[in-house]
Amino acid sequence: MEGRGLDTFSLRALAGELGVGPMAIYTYFRNKDELYDAVRDHLMGLLPAVPAGASWPDQVRAVCRGLRRLMLQHPCLAQLLASRPLIGHETARVAEGLLSVLHSAGFDKEIAARTHTTLFTYVLGATSWEIQMATEQRDPEGLRRLRTTMESLSATEFPTVVELAPELARTTGGDEQFDYGLDLLINGLRTAS
Repeated sequence: MEGRGLDTFSLRALAGELGVGPMAIYTYFRNKDELYDAVRDHLMGLLPAVPAGASWPDQVRAVCRGLRRLMLQHPCLAQLLASRPLIGHETARVAEGLLSVLHSAGFDKEIAARTHTTLFTYVLGATSWEIQMATEQRDPEGLRRLRTTMESLSATEFPTVVELAPELARTTGGDEQFDYGLDLLINGLRTAS
């Protein structure tokens, strides 16, 4: 699942990798969806608890950075969070941690809920993009296509994209870019409080 992605994953292939018959997998999981949910729940359970005693912005940063780090270590988690319903106790535990930080910081219920959703979708979207860009940059053909596309852009038709191409290339991912976006959200949230 980790190396090939969800699209090509099968229980039969998993059984082969484990050296067991396919029916052995069905002893524990009725179908792929149950296995996906178990994997997502297991991985979400690896997230550390919200650090106690820190300011709410630092607690929010810790949760968001932890989730991003976990998705970068296990890219299938990004796919699972994007494609599977958010069920399971571990997913709820992560939500509880972030929501309780926001609620304890004095944000009303509506703002806490909206902020949780915004932060979650930011982390998921930014990290999914980063994973995809890293995959493309490891592929020589993908790099060639990207270079060809950028070099073919008309400076007359796309003057700003052409001018900022080096800056755009530097901001496709990484800790600095992730923290930049996260700080924008947190600073905006400070004005809402």
